[in-house]
Amino acid sequence: MESVGSLVGSPWIYAVVALSVLLDVFLPVLPSGVLVITAATAAAASTAAYVPDILVLTLCAATASVLGDLVAYRLAWRGGARLDRALARSRRLRAAQERLGAALARGGGGLVVLARFAPAGRSVVSLGAGAARHRARDFLPWSALAGFTWAGYSVALGYFGGQWLGATWLAAAVSVGALFAAGAGAGYLMRKPEASEAR
Repeated sequence: MESVGSLVGSPWIYAVVALSVLLDVFLPVLPSGVLVITAATAAAASTAAYVPDILVLTLCAATASVLGDLVAYRLAWRGGARLDRALARSRRLRAAQERLGAALARGGGGLVVLARFAPAGRSVVSLGAGAARHRARDFLPWSALAGFTWAGYSVALGYFGGQWLGATWLAAAVSVGALFAAGAGAGYLMRKPEASEAR
């Protein structure tokens, strides 16, 4: 926590969080959620001269999430036939495209919000929406809701964990565990239609 605390004690924490969240749509292995939670945990109990503002941290993470989705969406939109063929070979991406298309056609994008919590779900949905040429006005409002929901949840986990347990690794671990539990639940709900169709 000491090294993270030194980072949290400077304005650079916003840039690091933004970059991590922006890039994890392309590199889902980046621990952006863990970083957001750890920063919020350390900030909740920090006694440093500079303490990050929780609201600014939330806005920073949410904005980076939406921008990352938009970049992935536009790249997939312009990807052409080569990307289409690559997506067609992936059963997971193909199924996600179909479900996303149906959800957006019904005027509901809950799948976009749900996918933001699932492991690699954000990547699948953002790339799938772009590759399927779904209209930006149908996708982006849901992406914004997903980004703000995820950021708010992650920051709240870290902040309240830090308030209750102090700026310790235990607080961060409990908060990260809650984030992973939400991700596992979201992943299960996203796969559920596939299981129903198989039966």
